[in-house]
Amino acid sequence: MKLGLNFVSVTLLLVLGGCSTAPSVGRGPASISSLGAPSKISQGQADDITIYAVGLVGTPYRYGGNTPDSGFDCSGLIGHVYQSRAGVASPRTVSKLQNWGQPVSSDNIRSGDLVLFAQSDVATHAGIYVGDGRFVHAPSTGGEVRLDRLSSKYWSSQKMAFRRP
Repeated sequence: MKLGLNFVSVTLLLVLGGCSTAPSVGRGPASISSLGAPSKISQGQADDITIYAVGLVGTPYRYGGNTPDSGFDCSGLIGHVYQSRAGVASPRTVSKLQNWGQPVSSDNIRSGDLVLFAQSDVATHAGIYVGDGRFVHAPSTGGEVRLDRLSSKYWSSQKMAFRRP
């Protein structure tokens, strides 16, 4: 049986994510002082969220979009993934995601947590952390859902915080 590249990539990502260390991050739109955080989702659901989110890479960006057929903006992607894989409804805007769930320290992030980026302490973008210092997000008009590294030049220069629904 021939396995698709996407399945192999997701499997490799999950294996590597379990062995990785958390990236160093600065303070962001919400306090990240807690060492861990309770969650509405189990570890199994977090794994399902991660696999599904990575599988959506390549879906077109669309402002206001919240389905694979219509495309996604960043909060629409998060809402679709959490609802589909964990039955958990998320806020529909990035500004409301900023206070959703519990803050998580960068030392305790896990796959399925949210990563939020801020300017002037106001969240402006969000994605789903998938392990190994990577996150899935819907970045901008004309783009598509993609997998990026938190350590990239652009993202590492942003204020970021992590939250666990």
